[in-house]
Amino acid sequence: MNVFVAGASGAIGLPLVSALLSQGHTVTGMTRSELGAEKLMAMGAKVARVSAFDVSGLEEALKSAEADVVIDELTALPKDPAEYGAAFPGDRQLRLEGGGNLHRAAQARGVRRYIQQASGFFLRAEPGLADESAPLAVDASPGIAAGAQMYAEIESRLRNHSGNMEGVLLRYGFFYGPNTWYHPDGATGASVRRREFPIIGQGEGIWSFVHVEDAALATVAALTAEPGTYNVVDDHPAAVKTWLPEFARWVGAPPPPHCTEQEALESAGQDALYFGTKLCGAANTKAKKTLNFRPRRPEWLQA
Repeated sequence: MNVFVAGASGAIGLPLVSALLSQGHTVTGMTRSELGAEKLMAMGAKVARVSAFDVSGLEEALKSAEADVVIDELTALPKDPAEYGAAFPGDRQLRLEGGGNLHRAAQARGVRRYIQQASGFFLRAEPGLADESAPLAVDASPGIAAGAQMYAEIESRLRNHSGNMEGVLLRYGFFYGPNTWYHPDGATGASVRRREFPIIGQGEGIWSFVHVEDAALATVAALTAEPGTYNVVDDHPAAVKTWLPEFARWVGAPPPPHCTEQEALESAGQDALYFGTKLCGAANTKAKKTLNFRPRRPEWLQA
């Protein structure tokens, strides 16, 4: 197929382009980064140097790519999650306005299928893990609620458009692996080594991760799978009290400190408290059955 990947030089974009090329697809990677463009060309992909805010440029890029499928991996994330609050307005604008431009351009060009990055960690399900019917946690703490609302708007855009273009929503877990926050060389690894990432209260928040290369393979499988929503998360959703000490050991850090919920609320705010004590994990049964998804065991559990 002719596949157009937006956000092609990002943490998920590069392994995705590699996986697509290895399976014989023709790939056009959209990026504004000179270094990203060089990497994509070295891999054998075509490059579209266009902004998501350039409406006419997007249509021309899709026309030139003769795109059968568009994969939207647009993000504007900072290198350090501690800076996400400041980066959120720009990230939101890119995903909603820029992604909306890309989605409309794909419709205008008669693209057959649109695959959209979504969230597998801002879900709400009680008790147990969230399946694909679970709503987004738009009533969570302020920052998380804002992120969940952004994803809700993205999901609504894909589900409710007019026309014949097929839609696939991939609710990814927290990315780990090369060029992500959750890696020995990543910002969270550095934060844990500085003992800045405590276990809050009983550490009962459940996190779902996914390796970027596994996420890329699931995304390739979504080219031909039944349209719909899929939780692309690994087999090991775990409470902070369980995964964080193992992660710390993996990145060469001392055991994480502990703090009370009140201490966390006073020092780090409501969002940190929610992440540490209330986050909901996701179930991957549908992706394993339909996408033949076979995620690896998190690397910190292998150490």
